[in-house]
Amino acid sequence: MRKRLLLCLLAAGVLLLGRAGKTSLPASGPAEIPSENRYVALTFDDGPRRSTTEKLLDGLLERGASATFFVVGEELAGNEDLVERMKNEGHQIGNHTWSHVRLTGTPNETALEELGRTDEALRDILGDGDYWIRPPYGMVEEELESLLQVPLVKWSVDPKDWESRDTKKVVEAIRENVGHNAIILLHDIYPTSVEAALQMVDALQAEGYWFVTVEELLLLNGVTPQPGVMYRSGNP
Repeated sequence: MRKRLLLCLLAAGVLLLGRAGKTSLPASGPAEIPSENRYVALTFDDGPRRSTTEKLLDGLLERGASATFFVVGEELAGNEDLVERMKNEGHQIGNHTWSHVRLTGTPNETALEELGRTDEALRDILGDGDYWIRPPYGMVEEELESLLQVPLVKWSVDPKDWESRDTKKVVEAIRENVGHNAIILLHDIYPTSVEAALQMVDALQAEGYWFVTVEELLLLNGVTPQPGVMYRSGNP
């Protein structure tokens, strides 16, 4: 499954090369994706946490599914190996601020310090890279957005797993709202969310869905991610 996905990504990349040098957000048309393939991006906030994130990574690896993890900087100490494992197993790692501070109503200087501190910590662990941002609560001031040098990611499916902490309810909420190109919000700090995520992977893979990172989802749809732009799904 992973090999076929990489081939699709390569084809999408070739398509994008033909547009090099042009502004392409939104793209003028979707990538040529086989119609039978459907893609979704699982995203996880607020980790890593040893007791839950490790189990989640085991389950995703077993199922050949990729995800995107938006980590909180103050949770990184002592969990560096988990973040390295995320990268080594093909997951995307992003920035969820240092202390989960709300980016609306916060001075830009403070917000940039929170984001910069986590970015620096990720570079210390993983090396240079573009660590995309998910603002806590999905909100950010427009002025701050314009200062950011990487894309931002929101979501299109929110099962409110942090509220119910009930695996069955989370699964039902996702099933009611999920579709092709969805970005699903979950939190890998709750055992109930981890179990719901793995149940959803099993169910949706059986229906022909592929689980990809947010970056892959955009690429597969011919979208070139732009800094300071918030993406809510993979739809062009």
